[in-house]
Amino acid sequence: MKRTKIQTTADDHRIAKLAAFAIALHMIEAVIPSPIPGVKPGIANIVTLYVLTQYGFATAAWVSILRVFASSLLLGQFLSPTFALSLGGAVLSLMMLWLAMHLPKKYFSIVSLSILAAFAHIAGQLMIVRLWLIPHASVSYLIPIFAIAALFFGLINGLITAKLIYNKASNKPEMPPL
Repeated sequence: MKRTKIQTTADDHRIAKLAAFAIALHMIEAVIPSPIPGVKPGIANIVTLYVLTQYGFATAAWVSILRVFASSLLLGQFLSPTFALSLGGAVLSLMMLWLAMHLPKKYFSIVSLSILAAFAHIAGQLMIVRLWLIPHASVSYLIPIFAIAALFFGLINGLITAKLIYNKASNKPEMPPL
């Protein structure tokens, strides 16, 4: 039998390492109890935002999608409603990040992008809930709760990402001007 060796590039290795880090953060988050069902901080999204700024959209998309698939496999949720919610949120969030990358950087920082992505993630999940899991208008009553959570966690994750980017650029431990 002839073996075929898969040729990998430095980019492939970078994506794998970053995706592994995002998966690890997602796994840690999975064991943290949530005060409100369905509300999680999304700390793995910090990796996606960081990758977006350092390596571009394509790499960030690979990291995000690999995280969703691998985490769902590790948690035993592949092809479950939880997987669908995670994938739907990630895809809509990536679409928002792609659009938001084209906004004027003078007015839209990584914190703004994080908040927009968090809102898109929640919107994607609520659309799946409404269209597939609970096809009833009462799902709209959840929007304010999830919107507040998206604003809060999007802000926190954006600030953490901004600090990581600033520290990498300047090698200084101080917080960047926002």
